[in-house]
Amino acid sequence: MVAEDDAKQAELVRRYLEHEGHAVTVVEDGRAALEEVRHREPDLLVLDVMMPRADGLDVVRILRAEDREIPVLMLTARSTEDDLLLGLDLGADDYMTKPFSPRELVARVRTLLRRNRRTAASSPAADPGTAPGSARAEADDALTVGTLRVDPVRHEVSVGGAPVVCTPGEFRILAAMAAEPDRVFTRQRLLAELHGFDKYISGRTVDVHVMHLRKKIERAPRRPVRLLTVFGVGYKLTDPAKGARRASS
Repeated sequence: MVAEDDAKQAELVRRYLEHEGHAVTVVEDGRAALEEVRHREPDLLVLDVMMPRADGLDVVRILRAEDREIPVLMLTARSTEDDLLLGLDLGADDYMTKPFSPRELVARVRTLLRRNRRTAASSPAADPGTAPGSARAEADDALTVGTLRVDPVRHEVSVGGAPVVCTPGEFRILAAMAAEPDRVFTRQRLLAELHGFDKYISGRTVDVHVMHLRKKIERAPRRPVRLLTVFGVGYKLTDPAKGARRASS
């Protein structure tokens, strides 16, 4: 589904996506987008930020509050870092600024759909032996790094027992890193967790997710002790208690 109030822009996007083989529904405002998603949820939503009757940020906020995991690619004429952070923080999966290349948009849509199909195929519903709530699922799949706990089955994160709310992209990064504590992940590796290998996705997206994760899992985000930067390489997730023990030994 394409939610875009600029008729020419919407028609351009529709033509490119249909040429790629997608069935496309176009709506012209935020409220219509919400109604259409609730009536017949599409596989992916291309969502303009500046729209009447509810802007794109409100739409993605409401969809995530309703626990809808539909992938969202946001389009906006705004290009400041704050706008980018806000869109991703609310739960958008990717973000493009106008003017954009329609071919690049098609490539990003393709990548998001491919990643979403992989996620669905590996979900607990696909494996009766790891159904949500089963003892086996909890025992096998909960990941802990110090007091940080990531549960891929229930899609839950907590620090010291306190729940942490993560966007889908943040959760994928955190789950990948929690599965291999102390491993240094390059930005390219973390991009693979977000979107699959795709030349159109920027490493800046990873940095934005890491910034937000630090705000959620660190006591002092500007002085992180869990989610660390390895300069010139990438990031790693570690147990801060280990570092404290090494420092005191």
